[in-house]
Amino acid sequence: MSLSRELQLHIGQLKEIRSILNSMKMLAFMETHKLQRFKTMQSQVVANIEHAALDFLNFYPGLETPSDHAAKFCILLGSERGFCGDFNESLINAVSDQAYTGIIAIGSRLCSRLEDGLNTKTVATLEGANVAEEVPTIINRLIDTIGTLHGKSTLQLTIVYHDNGANQIRRRQIFPPFTERDKNTVHYRNPPVLNLEPGGFFADLIEHYLFAALHQIFYISLMAENNSRLQHLEGAVNHLDDQTVKLQRKSQIYRQEEITEEIEVILLNTENL
Repeated sequence: MSLSRELQLHIGQLKEIRSILNSMKMLAFMETHKLQRFKTMQSQVVANIEHAALDFLNFYPGLETPSDHAAKFCILLGSERGFCGDFNESLINAVSDQAYTGIIAIGSRLCSRLEDGLNTKTVATLEGANVAEEVPTIINRLIDTIGTLHGKSTLQLTIVYHDNGANQIRRRQIFPPFTERDKNTVHYRNPPVLNLEPGGFFADLIEHYLFAALHQIFYISLMAENNSRLQHLEGAVNHLDDQTVKLQRKSQIYRQEEITEEIEVILLNTENL
């Protein structure tokens, strides 16, 4: 097979790969816009619960959960799929020097890199979400895992994840919740009117808050993952385009040389005749 023919076959393969990567890029783009809507709505829900909780604790401060002697666990929220650059490696580096009792790792790609990346024991590994619709299922599995740990001791849970809006890796304590008081919170003169006992109301409020906050964080992380994937695939597509142009030029040069050789052969045969 001639060199120009081999290059043309290689160019065809690059175009097929480029088409696949471009489709993946478009899917990541669409998922990012969908997650933006989910994140906005969920953030408003979390903000409303936090506002109600801080108002409640202003009148019932004795119900706050102490965490001085709690076992400190970290939820590390990575990616389920690849093509997202150093998304998982940066998470591992962010907690490599932290002292935790154990780590709950979420995301198959992250879990596959944890064996030699951390000194802290990984107490549980879970699959991550590929799309926004899978988030509730993953959160239910995570809550079940947390429940098994909570039965052993008092917990302090910190979740580490990518926040594309803040352009950084964030550490957020989700349990015990409401530990960071906002000085600008409006304090009302009269306590809230409750139909439940304060202790029972606060326990239910924490449960609702954890469920809402986990959804918010998962949407933020999945959005950051898709943004990272979008940038990574964009660079890969541009690289393939550059390689295709170079190979097409090289193929043209080889084809011109082959045509020249064919003409020379024809002329030699003519002279012999």
